[in-house]
Amino acid sequence: QVQLVESGGGSVQAGGSLRLSCAASRYTYRMAWFRQAPGKEREGVVLIYTDSGNTAYADSVKGRFTISRDNTKNTVYLQMNSLKPEDTAMYYCAAGMDPRSPWTRASFYAYWGQGTQVTVAS
Repeated sequence: QVQLVESGGGSVQAGGSLRLSCAASRYTYRMAWFRQAPGKEREGVVLIYTDSGNTAYADSVKGRFTISRDNTKNTVYLQMNSLKPEDTAMYYCAAGMDPRSPWTRASFYAYWGQGTQVTVAS
């Protein structure tokens, strides 16, 4: 079992920045951020592989969001710049040992955080 603790959400004006953190209780093969807006499907935002550091980004956030990791702390960070109102959502940290693709499939992640709200005002 893995526990995930998220932090860093909040409210910001369009064009602003936030940094989210997710600390896992132990090693996992990969960690990702998903987000879900009211009435919409949960979507994968960004992925990082713990060992290699390789990443993947949703097209909607590429160039604006950056994921990084600190493997000594089993922690990942999501730096979000140039935020847009359409980025408003509950952001969930996900982790797992399942190597299957596509990485955007939520069912491939066994562990989930409680979520942290990100609100971007226009």
